[in-house]
Amino acid sequence: MESPNGCSRKAASKDVSLQELRERLAEFARVREWEPHHTPRNLLLALVGEVGELSEIFQWKGEVARGLPNWSPGDKEHLEEELSDVLLYLIQLADVCGIDLGQAALTKIVKNAQKYPVNPKPSHNYN
Repeated sequence: MESPNGCSRKAASKDVSLQELRERLAEFARVREWEPHHTPRNLLLALVGEVGELSEIFQWKGEVARGLPNWSPGDKEHLEEELSDVLLYLIQLADVCGIDLGQAALTKIVKNAQKYPVNPKPSHNYN
């Protein structure tokens, strides 16, 4: 199966770095002369819009099982597209703001580990 950008689905399933996505997005915008419109504010507003579209998918479903076993292939494809839109706008926003998103995420994980330390198992005293 080939996607609109000419990549096969199988080729697209390889691990992709944030750097590769950033470069491809920058080139995509450059050749279309969209760069002047890709300001932090505009990208943030586009990101918020995409998060809204992602939210609509789950809006009336209640809780859903991990892996979405009861979802149709079409529903899963729609989810895949909306998740991708959110990710791509987030990467573009970080890029135009000069943020290394991968490093920032790793730093945030470390901060969260310090803020939310692992609790030792509670001892049960049966005496």
